[in-house]
This record gives sequence, structure tokens and C-alpha cells, in this order.
Amino acid sequence: MILQTRITFLGTGTSHGVPMIGCTCVTCQSPDPRDKRWRPSIYLELADGTCVLVDTTPDLRTQALAFGLTRVDAVLFTHSHADHVLGLDDLRAYNRRHRGAIPCYGDDRTLADLRHMFRYVFHPDGEGGGVPKISLTLIGGRFCLGRQECVPIPLLHGRRPIYGYRFGRFAYLTDCSAIPEASWPLLDGVEVLVLDALRHRPHPTHFSLAESLEIVARLRPTRTLFTHMCHDLPHAATCERLPPGVELAYDGLKIDVD
Repeated sequence: MILQTRITFLGTGTSHGVPMIGCTCVTCQSPDPRDKRWRPSIYLELADGTCVLVDTTPDLRTQALAFGLTRVDAVLFTHSHADHVLGLDDLRAYNRRHRGAIPCYGDDRTLADLRHMFRYVFHPDGEGGGVPKISLTLIGGRFCLGRQECVPIPLLHGRRPIYGYRFGRFAYLTDCSAIPEASWPLLDGVEVLVLDALRHRPHPTHFSLAESLEIVARLRPTRTLFTHMCHDLPHAATCERLPPGVELAYDGLKIDVD
């Protein structure tokens, strides 16, 4: 029997989301639901039933209701920018089912930022209001979630080191502008790749579409899905120009990986 991991794309947009507030461009006004992009996150249902959330976006509550997320066993943080962490408080809804603190994994800077940004969670000294029960765990290398090995992939988001993550044949690399040389071997044999592709024009902290295609040409995965797209990339028109096996992801897309 082949066991599969199911990945749900909860959000595929930038920190602004698409449509952007106040924007009247063609993409922001598009009737195509694939052009509606919440902040970037994925949800993994591993083969053994473990459910993993990657980042807690400001849209987490809406994403969870839209896509039926009833369980979270662990959270992986890529980094601590606002569009990746500001939904942390919504983990409260999952504490009852988890029956304990939800483990949250990240690098040292991300965990330090979370303790600072959400001081009330870790040092509750006021009255009223609930707090999510979470435990912060520093990533030191490969580790297991359930029965599945998780491989953190060091990336650069501008000058800031962050993490992507690999599970078996699947890798998720968002918010990156460079892959350090030491990280390339960690991506050998990846068959399904999710990769940052912000827009056509170069950007100091994100891959452009052309730069992402260069990464695809080097890694040669069977299937590539781009994420963290701004409104410069309308879904249908952009996908028409991409090579075979490469496409834009969209909110609500589900894929299965052996």
C-alpha cells in the first residue's frame, strides 16, 4: 500500500494579499477565484494522520473555516514576518482537540520574535482573555513529526536566514531569494516543489518568476507549484506561459504526494 501526504494550499499571496486594499488592477478585480490569494501557508495531512500547519497567517481563522481545518498537531514556522505569524492566537481553537500544548518549531530568531510579539502568551500577567497553549521548539536539524521525517532547508530571505521544509519527495520553499550552496543537497530528488515566485521584476528578498524557473531547471522536479505571488501574476495568463510541469498554486488547491 502506498501512503500519501495531502497538502492543502491555505494561501498563496504576498503580505498584502490579493486583491490588495484599494487596488483596481485587472488581477485584483478578477472574477477568477484563483486570483484571490490569502497570506501564504500550507496544511499537511501526513500519511500517519498527523496534521501540520506551516505558518500562522493573519488569515488563519478564515482559512481554517474555508478549508475545514479541524485539527493541528504541530506548527512549522518559516520565519517571523507578520504575514506568517500574526494568526498565532487562533491556535486556541485547536488546543481542546490536541489536549495539550501544540508544539511550534522554528529557528532561534523566529522563536525569540514570537516570545516578544506575543508576550501575553508566555508571560500572562493580565486579567481576562484566553491564550493559546503552545510550546516553542528550536530546530537543530532533521526531526520527526509523527512517523514522518521533516528536513529543514536553510534559505535566505534577503539577508535573513529562514527555513523551508521537506517531507519525503515534497519541499516547500517560500519567501526566499537565494538557496545557500549547502542546502542544494537537501533538495536532491525532490519530485514536488513549492517555490516562491513573487512577480516578473526582480525583488531584493524574493525570487522573481524567471529566477524561480532557473531553480526548477536545476532541481528538475516532476511538478512545481509557485506561491507567494503578488497581483502582477494573473493566474490563467501566467500559467499559459509556463513550461510543462510548472504552474501557479492557488488557495484551496489540494495535492497528494506519495
